[in-house]
Amino acid sequence: MLRIILTMAFALITTVASAGTIGEDGLHKQDWFALTFRDIAEDIETAAADGKRLALVFEQRGCIYCAKMHEELLSDPEVADYLQEHFLIVQYNMFGDEEVTDLDGDVLTEKTAARKWGYVFTPTIVFLPAEVPANSISVSKAAVATMPGAFGKWTFLNMFKWVFDRGYEGDEHFQKYHARIIEQLRAEGRLK
Repeated sequence: MLRIILTMAFALITTVASAGTIGEDGLHKQDWFALTFRDIAEDIETAAADGKRLALVFEQRGCIYCAKMHEELLSDPEVADYLQEHFLIVQYNMFGDEEVTDLDGDVLTEKTAARKWGYVFTPTIVFLPAEVPANSISVSKAAVATMPGAFGKWTFLNMFKWVFDRGYEGDEHFQKYHARIIEQLRAEGRLK
């Protein structure tokens, strides 16, 4: 009986640890999220230097969909491994006061940046271009894709893959790309 209890306790601890922790700001944290000075141009360059893309994730305290994203998606090894290998992810608090420097040079707080860029849902993931835009534009205009909300594993992961592969530059819309990948997964027996 003690063995069963210890096994269950270990499983619970492992699940909680892989789902991240909750910081003082009330947001779930992943130890692989990047801590930066929140200068968007600098973050794009840092990501590019490592062969990665920049993604911003807006969250808020008490967001049940943010918790779901951390507990079900970011704790999935297939998802977490892909994101860590291909993306620099910086977390933003939709109502936070940390300083942010927009691509157009405006210095804002996280909450004024969210308002300026028009992000009202959490989580919202904003995908930035592979290079810093040549002209001075805001993040919302420079973004190559935005994913508002928490989706299932394959929609979530496929969006990251589509962005990393620059699918937005081609003729295949994300929804068509996603449907094609789902069919491939079914053919391989990975989905029913």
